[in-house]
Amino acid sequence: MELKKSPKADLENKKNVYFMLGLVISLGIILLAFEWTAKPQKTDSLGSVNAVDVEEEIIPITREQEIKPPPPPPPPKVVEILNIVDDEAEIDDELHIDTEADDKTLITVAPVISTKPEEEEEEQQVFFIVEDMPEFPGGEMALRTYIANAIKYPVIAQENGIQGKVYVTFVVGKDGSVSNASIARGVDPSLDKEALRVVNTLPRWKPGKQRGKPVNVSYTVPINFVLQ
Repeated sequence: MELKKSPKADLENKKNVYFMLGLVISLGIILLAFEWTAKPQKTDSLGSVNAVDVEEEIIPITREQEIKPPPPPPPPKVVEILNIVDDEAEIDDELHIDTEADDKTLITVAPVISTKPEEEEEEQQVFFIVEDMPEFPGGEMALRTYIANAIKYPVIAQENGIQGKVYVTFVVGKDGSVSNASIARGVDPSLDKEALRVVNTLPRWKPGKQRGKPVNVSYTVPINFVLQ
């Protein structure tokens, strides 16, 4: 006998309907889950801040202990020993000096240091610039007048028309005397010779001084030879 299904009990024709219904319900649940939001609770205050006292840490100041050196040892005690002798005992307190000497005896003599060379060097030192420069009696104008009157123009220089300025350097000593005259810049031998002759005839000057002490000073004088 063949079995037959009842059309009411056949679920094949409703399979698609149930499948679609399940999909719709699942999609609805998913959308509902996304839309669900939790509302934040209202807060009455932002809270409070409690001030906490922080204890300051006190760091002790320590210093390195100074190590004192040990005290110096006490000086040794000096014990004087007195030898007590009888009044009648003979004491040899005479100093014996051997005064005998012969040709082979060596005698050492300490060298004698002389300060004369230093003093002579000081006296011969020549200064170029000092606090008080040497001065001709009567001043600069008196010096020019003296030279002009003492000059004798050399004949050979006049005949050859030679003229120019000769510079003569000399030393005014501590006593004001003029020495060591020389030509610093010459023009012609005849003029140079005449300039030296005139400078060597200069009278004594007022000497130059350095720190209030007369010294030797180098001085330069120009002598101008001009034909008229």
